[in-house]
Amino acid sequence: MRTNLAPLHARLLNTAAVELWPAPLLRARSNGDARLLARARTVLRRKRDGRYLAAALDAGLMPLVPRLADEPGIDQALDLLETQEGPRRGPAQPPGELPLHGLRERLEALGLDDGYATRTGLELVAEPEWLLLAGFDRYRRPLWLRPAAARAWQALRTAAAADGVTLEAISGYRSHDYQLGIFERKLARGQAVTQILQVNAAPGYSEHHGGDALDIGTPGEPPAEASFEATPAFAWLRAHAAAHGFAMSYPRDNPHGIVYEPWHWRFSR
Repeated sequence: MRTNLAPLHARLLNTAAVELWPAPLLRARSNGDARLLARARTVLRRKRDGRYLAAALDAGLMPLVPRLADEPGIDQALDLLETQEGPRRGPAQPPGELPLHGLRERLEALGLDDGYATRTGLELVAEPEWLLLAGFDRYRRPLWLRPAAARAWQALRTAAAADGVTLEAISGYRSHDYQLGIFERKLARGQAVTQILQVNAAPGYSEHHGGDALDIGTPGEPPAEASFEATPAFAWLRAHAAAHGFAMSYPRDNPHGIVYEPWHWRFSR
């Protein structure tokens, strides 16, 4: 992944079914991908499975799948691409929210009904129209957040480092489709939906969808484990995160039925 070519003001542009990625931030999955990404400015990526659909090159648009025109949501994505690559009209406005898309179908796929929200007290969370690159996570994947949350996260890390504490992002923004994929992978490993819901909110209800929540870790500590609470990093967060606008979302005995998550923090200013 060519992280040295990716400025920290890079943006992920969002539609209901397709994401528009800065090409230098994508991983090459083959030699052909590497050659293509070296020439591309933007890549259209299917949200459901991460498939690369098309690449914007200096010479024009290169389809990467058969029958690109039949791809769900492709017209909206191409319109957004044209807007993105046209003349810029001043500074970017804060991102709006995408319409909630396919929520009922995702819940039904997991055997859940509309009563899920009532039972858990969780709110629907829309995806932002665009997100800002906030650096990279522990696994060198791009970390996407809303602009205000991205700046707050960078300030939080800097303040912690000044006190000798290293904070790592484990994950940030996740789409509704990506959240459904988490459930599908865990179901394939034999877990029950009720078991998964203790750790992961249903698609459409995760704070990660909004681009202002992230999971935080520290070197040498496994990701997303309650043992994080015994680390100096967690003690530092308890003392200082609120001053930067972050709060822990799921303390012990929270009313949502989600297990204690000392690693999950949300920016709310």
